[in-house]
Amino acid sequence: MQRVSSSLAPEFSLSRIAFGLWRLTDWGYSPAERVSLFERMLDLGVTTFDLADIYGDYRCEQFFGEALRLKPQLRERIELVSKCSIRLAGEASGARINHYDTGAAHVRMAVETSLRDMGVEQMDLLLLHRPDPLMDADALAKVLETLVQEGKVKQLGVSNFLPHQFDLLQSRLSSPLVANQIEASLLHSVAMFDGQLDHCQQHRVIPMAWSPFAGGRLFSGTDEDAVRVQQELKHLSAARGLNAEDGPMQLALAWLLKHPSNMIPVLGSGNPQRLEAALSALELELDREEWFELLRAGRGRDVD
Repeated sequence: MQRVSSSLAPEFSLSRIAFGLWRLTDWGYSPAERVSLFERMLDLGVTTFDLADIYGDYRCEQFFGEALRLKPQLRERIELVSKCSIRLAGEASGARINHYDTGAAHVRMAVETSLRDMGVEQMDLLLLHRPDPLMDADALAKVLETLVQEGKVKQLGVSNFLPHQFDLLQSRLSSPLVANQIEASLLHSVAMFDGQLDHCQQHRVIPMAWSPFAGGRLFSGTDEDAVRVQQELKHLSAARGLNAEDGPMQLALAWLLKHPSNMIPVLGSGNPQRLEAALSALELELDREEWFELLRAGRGRDVD
């Protein structure tokens, strides 16, 4: 499978598609079944696994760790991505209200807890999950660089940061921010117009695209926008001679993959057959007019 790297850290790369594990606790797999699923994805070339401390009410990383302990040699084949900075209200976090926390003490605690839960010594990429209006860039940069120096984190990045927020944190770091995970899909193309993906191209930052199927709306949504996109995907799928069930999904991914920023879609299905079918999108090449036809369907209007 193709890989994506940044000239900021040329020795570091991610698979062209990432495996999102935010619903790992919902899939009902035993630890041994999780191992089998992980092995299947790795054998297909999907080596980037995406997690966060809060996923599954703070349990997904524990579920991942249970599987990894059954077959620890899998760790060598995985680029392990995790996130912190969101604190959800409840017993697991000790917070009384949902909030963001990029304070040095919380970031260190979150990283060390994630490493312990996953049973690993280092994560390959740490992302700040959301921008924090109370972010002290100097204090945050200091703890991030210390975590890198200690070998607990290999590379640094962010998630859902706008260009000015990204630049603020980068201005305090000597280590590069190599990735920004943002929302992107046919029903959420704003990142292509508000500077987020331009910024990634300008600074050679790897963009990761979460919710590439708009939370399922691309295929099962009943609102006007979703239905319009579904019709266009079905039309193009039939014109291309693609499988009626898998074609729309593959085209939705091919649309993201065509963007010159080299977006990495994060797929969150626990169905191995569906995941395997989705990877066929890597073999699809949309021409420019097909791409704009899908953009028109997603936005509900032609370009000006």
